[in-house]
Amino acid sequence: MRLFTAIDLPQDIIYRLERLLMLLRPEALIKWSPLDNLHVTTKFIGEWPEDRLEELNDVLAGVRPCKSFDIEIRDLGWFPNERSPRVLWAGVHSGEGLRELAHATEEAVAQLGIPRESRDFSPHLTLARIKNPVPLKSLRDKVAELQPAAIGSFCASHFALFRSDPGSNASIYRKLREYRLESALAAS
Repeated sequence: MRLFTAIDLPQDIIYRLERLLMLLRPEALIKWSPLDNLHVTTKFIGEWPEDRLEELNDVLAGVRPCKSFDIEIRDLGWFPNERSPRVLWAGVHSGEGLRELAHATEEAVAQLGIPRESRDFSPHLTLARIKNPVPLKSLRDKVAELQPAAIGSFCASHFALFRSDPGSNASIYRKLREYRLESALAAS
C-alpha cells in the first residue's frame, strides 16, 4: 500500500479553499485537486507492506517533538516556476513547529529503512497539476489579481497516516491513524 503522513485541514479552511477554487477553475482546463485531497504532507513514505503497518504505527506514535503549532495558508504560486508551471500551489506558513514535525517524522521512519527526502521540506497545498500545455494567461492573471491570497490559519493538533489508492479521476486518500500533538498550553 502507498502511504504518507500529513496534517489534514479543518472544515473552515476547506470551505475557504473551495471558494478560492471556484474563482480559479474556470480560468484553465487543468487537473484540479479534489477538496478532499488537500492536506499538508509531512512525509511521503511510498509503498509499504500491509503486514508491517503496526511497526510503522509504533514508530509514528513515538514521533517527538509533539507540540501543537499554528499554520497559516496564504499566497499562491507555481512549481517549478510561473513560466513553465507543473503545479499551482497555496503556501503553507508555520513557525518551526511544522518543520520540526516533518524532520522528526523523517528521522523516525528512516529507522525502518524509508529513504530520507533529498529535497528541502517545502510545505504547500497542491491546488492543481498541469500535465499538458494549455493556455494559462487567464489563470496567471486571476492568480495575480487574488494576491496576496490570505486563506486562513488554524492550530495543528494532530498529524495522520494516510493511504493513497488510485481512483478513476484522482487518488483516494484514507486516514488510517491519527497522532495527537500535545497542546502548546499544556506543554508550557
